[in-house]
Amino acid sequence: MEAAGAGPGEGAPSAPRRSSLPWKVRSQLLCLNVVAGFSMRRDGTINHPFFSFFARRARASARPYMHGVRSTDVDASRGLWARVFSPSEAASASPLPVVVYFHSGAFALFSAASVPYDAMCRRFCRELGAVVVSVDYHLAPEHRCPAAYEDGVDVLRHLASAGLPDGVAVPVDLSCCFLVGDCAGANIAHHVAQRWMMAGVASSSPPRSNPFRLAGVVLVQPYLGGEERIDAEARLDGKVPVVTMRGSNWMRSKPLDVGQNNLA
Repeated sequence: MEAAGAGPGEGAPSAPRRSSLPWKVRSQLLCLNVVAGFSMRRDGTINHPFFSFFARRARASARPYMHGVRSTDVDASRGLWARVFSPSEAASASPLPVVVYFHSGAFALFSAASVPYDAMCRRFCRELGAVVVSVDYHLAPEHRCPAAYEDGVDVLRHLASAGLPDGVAVPVDLSCCFLVGDCAGANIAHHVAQRWMMAGVASSSPPRSNPFRLAGVVLVQPYLGGEERIDAEARLDGKVPVVTMRGSNWMRSKPLDVGQNNLA
């Protein structure tokens, strides 16, 4: 019964909202939690071969078999690579913008070839009308901060110097390049943009013959946690799939602590 004189929703605390995620997504997130938990060793490192056994990978394909999008893998530098997605044909003669994408995964899981991110980048390519460069950055905690940030900057340098591979048959506009990332990938995109802009200010102006320019950054549900907890983190702990204070503590203490850069 409602208190006298109180209308619906007045004078009584509202019940916490339940997640409106579809059951299929919730089941996938539950499986991810289980597999990620079993993949974590006692010392905080990740058993990547075990996790990869469950995290399926998609092959690059020069044939536009899905959404009319073809893909190719390119080497950037020092063991760093990226998967480039491009439409089989441009809808117009205008050059397409370039999206440099950083996948999520707590800085330590998945790759640019993981099936969910391969499919997502194909969709970006088709629906945004852009060429997508998905960065396979080095994973933590074996490669700690700032390894992933340096990887992102290296990919931008590669684009600025070498451009896109010959397999991209559509015209592109490298002066219209956007960084995009979600969750941990958004954290990487944010710091890569900062480093790139700071390097640009510190160095001399690029030659006019080099068309590369960072036009913007899109951060999707960015992970930008800190040591001091906000009220929402404590209130939502355990109520939101995957994201928990325990997981956030791990992301901050293992991958993000500045440590030895083990890149060859």
